[in-house]
Amino acid sequence: MAIALGEPGADGLSEAVGALREWQYEGAPMQLHPGDLGWFWRFGAQATAAAVRTWSRGGRILAVGLLDGPGLLRLTVAPDARRDEELAQRLAQDVTVPERGVLAEGTVHVEAPMDALVQDLLSEGGWHADEPWTPLCRDLTEPVEDPGVRIGVIGPEQAHVRTAVQRASFDRSAFTDERWHAMAAGPPYADARCLVAYDDRGDAVAAVTVWSAGPGRPGLLEPTGVHREHRGHGYGRAITVAAAAALGELGSSSAIVCTPSSNTAAVATYTSAGFRPRPEIRDLRRDA
Repeated sequence: MAIALGEPGADGLSEAVGALREWQYEGAPMQLHPGDLGWFWRFGAQATAAAVRTWSRGGRILAVGLLDGPGLLRLTVAPDARRDEELAQRLAQDVTVPERGVLAEGTVHVEAPMDALVQDLLSEGGWHADEPWTPLCRDLTEPVEDPGVRIGVIGPEQAHVRTAVQRASFDRSAFTDERWHAMAAGPPYADARCLVAYDDRGDAVAAVTVWSAGPGRPGLLEPTGVHREHRGHGYGRAITVAAAAALGELGSSSAIVCTPSSNTAAVATYTSAGFRPRPEIRDLRRDA
């Protein structure tokens, strides 16, 4: 039965999100998470739909990709199809040939589970390993300690607080109140929380969004940020501990996050909050 490449449209996004939820399991390689689609949803349902690609056979979704920018496809595959040769061949062709409508010409990147056959095929086809990333994980079977600062759960009335901390944490962030409301309107946010940490004066100093994939599955931190004027006081560790606690309350089996290995400060912060580094992973890059 032929494999079909599709664009789900806004009405079909829930099926792609559902597939991603099912594919998360304890001990899985770092991969595209429903929270990644949830965070992208800040651009709206139509933009999210335009960025999603699915590969199906016999009506079943076998792979989901998110175009996280024009030159990066974040791709994952159903666990029982990771070594499926027909699927891997089709994926490799679709991401390599610009006319297929996935990636354009020039320098592009593909993120895929390290155990997926498509990784091998792309490497054999001349794609190169890119800069390393460090996945980190915290087990949530035991209670999480108190973060040591006041934590607020952000609702629609406090969206401006969450977006302001994001912009103060990332120089190029364009996270607006409108985009927060668009994100919160997406189906993945039903299993998500935005948290903000406050200092002793009541100033918002750090923020995180956490995404559950359902009870008993790993939950994702995406994104985490500390206000540039309040760094060096332990607020990164505090908001990360709070994130783990929130995912535990949502029923997640563990909390996962991934950061560039070159960002040693971030790796140290997550480690200080009880996250354990896993083996490094790398995207694959095709040069122009």
